[in-house]
Amino acid sequence: MKTIFSTTSLALILAAGSTAAQDIPQANDAWFTAGQEAIQAIIDREMNTGRAKNVILLVADGNGVGTNYATRLFAGQQQGQLGEEHVLPYETPDFHSALVKTYNINAQTPDSAPTAGAMNTGVKQRFNLINLGGDAIHDDCSTVAGNELTTFAEIVTGMDKSVGVISTARLTHATPAGVYAKTANRNWEDEVPEGCTAQKDIASQLIDQMEAGVVDLAMGGGRRYFAGTDVTLDEGGKGHRPDGVNLIETATGMGAQYAWNTETFNGLSLDGSATVLALFNDSHMEYEADRAEDDEPSLAEMTKAAIEYLSSNENGYYLEIEAGRVDHANHAGNAKRTMIDGMAFADAVAMADELTDDADTLIIVTADHEHSIAFNGYCGRGTPIEGLCYDVAKTGEMHSDELVLADDGKPYTVVGYLNGAGSVLTKGEGENDYSGSRPELTQEEATDIDYVQQALIPKSSESHSGEDVAVYAKGPWAHLFDGTIEQNVIFHVMHHAVTAE
Repeated sequence: MKTIFSTTSLALILAAGSTAAQDIPQANDAWFTAGQEAIQAIIDREMNTGRAKNVILLVADGNGVGTNYATRLFAGQQQGQLGEEHVLPYETPDFHSALVKTYNINAQTPDSAPTAGAMNTGVKQRFNLINLGGDAIHDDCSTVAGNELTTFAEIVTGMDKSVGVISTARLTHATPAGVYAKTANRNWEDEVPEGCTAQKDIASQLIDQMEAGVVDLAMGGGRRYFAGTDVTLDEGGKGHRPDGVNLIETATGMGAQYAWNTETFNGLSLDGSATVLALFNDSHMEYEADRAEDDEPSLAEMTKAAIEYLSSNENGYYLEIEAGRVDHANHAGNAKRTMIDGMAFADAVAMADELTDDADTLIIVTADHEHSIAFNGYCGRGTPIEGLCYDVAKTGEMHSDELVLADDGKPYTVVGYLNGAGSVLTKGEGENDYSGSRPELTQEEATDIDYVQQALIPKSSESHSGEDVAVYAKGPWAHLFDGTIEQNVIFHVMHHAVTAE
């Protein structure tokens, strides 16, 4: 008679030791033993309830669960794996994890500004606002006064800690601005409306916060927002500020170090004696796929420099690190650049982990929101995640050499988007006249770095999604991340970690 094990009887057998476990036919299967090892690693994990000296918040903009899945497979396949079995640096058993709800006060689908603000202040905020309370109104300067929220950066500055912010996007963009700015419109990067006196533009706020000793190090893009239209910038472009103020000169005039390319970055003094302002591009920094080593440092290199600089403060630091261009590649419907920037983010996480001690440093890895990314089936193991879907093999191979065809007789990519510039619908003569069918597609075309994934709904820029994102954490009080949480809870874990008795 065939023996059937209940959950309870299986647990008893496993608890009896390895000899009893051999009675289970699958006991020597690699998947079975790996499963046992996985839960043992979790059982052995200790809870750190000490006070955090340092907090590092790493945010891959737009890197929800789906986008992260794509990066995991892509990274694994670049190493010769099938992909799914790959483990990103923050997916190991020593990281605690949770799901995060990302909606804004007035938006089902979130925007990066209030999501960054939620993580930096502990309360959810309104769409397109940064670090203003629920009574503030988008684009209304008159609602700023009295609604300004205290940021985590301001709190830890009061504890004599240092603060750094890094982004591959413009430093005045939503996520990095969440560290230091308070604004009724995330787009007021270098000017505010006429008559608005309740707040300054975001670039000016950064320099003010550096002068006030709240921000000690800032590295990213956005050079043009720090100089007037009559100023020729380091790489030959022109400034963008309508008021003509040269904030770069303001910063250096108060003793800040300034860097604008890899050479000047490498020349920075990292002993903590002088504030650092680094602006590596007139707008956003380059996608990792397009970055030249002698032009811009990588996100991991900036992370290394920032930690060395901030570590000179014996009281500790807060560092926010953003991989901003994961989001931009998703908006473009360009999955391959999305995944390459996702890998660069993973390298930054690994760098931060390597250079810090779990005993006194809380590392948090998360995203601000997800995108309208989707994954097609049914693909065999080893199908290139950036390419066309191969059929499941009936032999010992993981996938066959045959492409899976849709009912229209054409192949399709693994990754797609619900909306975006790659819509299969094209505009006709009428204003709302859209029609079309999917074009033929080859593997060579689909895996090209510039390929824009097929989408359904036509939009010039693919949209965010309201889906949950994940948070992973290690270090003091990381175990507080558990279950499904609101996004503003991330702040409260950080605050608890640095104030715990």
